[in-house]
Amino acid sequence: MRIFLCLIAAAVLIAAAGSACAVEKPPPGEGLLRDAYQRNLAGLTRNSFGLPLVLESVAQEDSVQVDVYGIFAAPFGSVVNVLKVPANWCDIVSLPPNVKACTYRELPGAWLLTFYLGRKGYQPPEDAHQVIYYYRNVVQRQGYLDIVLSADAGPFGTKDHKLRFEALPLDVGRTFVHVRYAYRDTVALRLAANSYFATLGRGKVGFTVTGTDRSGKLVYIGGPRGALERNAVRYYLAIQAFMNTLRYPAEHRFNMRIREWYDLSSRYPRQLFDLDRQDYLTFKITEHENQLMLQRSLGTGLQ
Repeated sequence: MRIFLCLIAAAVLIAAAGSACAVEKPPPGEGLLRDAYQRNLAGLTRNSFGLPLVLESVAQEDSVQVDVYGIFAAPFGSVVNVLKVPANWCDIVSLPPNVKACTYRELPGAWLLTFYLGRKGYQPPEDAHQVIYYYRNVVQRQGYLDIVLSADAGPFGTKDHKLRFEALPLDVGRTFVHVRYAYRDTVALRLAANSYFATLGRGKVGFTVTGTDRSGKLVYIGGPRGALERNAVRYYLAIQAFMNTLRYPAEHRFNMRIREWYDLSSRYPRQLFDLDRQDYLTFKITEHENQLMLQRSLGTGLQ
């Protein structure tokens, strides 16, 4: 009987230990992000970006997806406090030149963000193309953040646009982040896009190196995949610029933010050069004023 009781006690202890291990195992999203960090450690240390940043992309028959991984020199709590606020996303996504404005509004059970997309130079919001994104704070807990902005329809007939942001703490002052940008299209749209990038858009390239030319210069990915790589990096740098300028007084943050974004993006002129610095700053100041007026008209306050 004593041996039997000892065996039962041992079984209980083993079961309890197994349960504890199961509890401590990170959930799928967090676990995958930790795996991504371990997988990209070498690339985060040494890469062509000059920043702790790694980019991966894939184009399938009816979809394109880009993943950007990086490290922010900011505490995880600060990243959460900023990005869990839907209004802050409008000040982030409106930094790239092709986003002319962004507004936010709360509906029962949902937040809607309207992106006003247009050309690189100045453009009033009434002439821009509106894309409506649903904001969802999918997961927010100690040690992990997952936010998704999704749009059913995008520009030029594209659909199922998704901008995803994940984060987890590395130490007291650093946060590992993941930005994913993806959308779906059709065969006809892909053919049209490829035709454009083979002619008028031939000089527009992404960051993935596909080989070298006859003179030994690097050849970068083009087409829709290259275009999405550029946009994904623009949004990543926009988030970073927002975080980097939080140290300034609130009344000076916008002016510092647009300068920070331009300085970050100008590191990659081959891919991201669109406007001269002064032109960009001038356009963005006016477009920001337009954004504030649009937000006032919705009656949901200002950010």
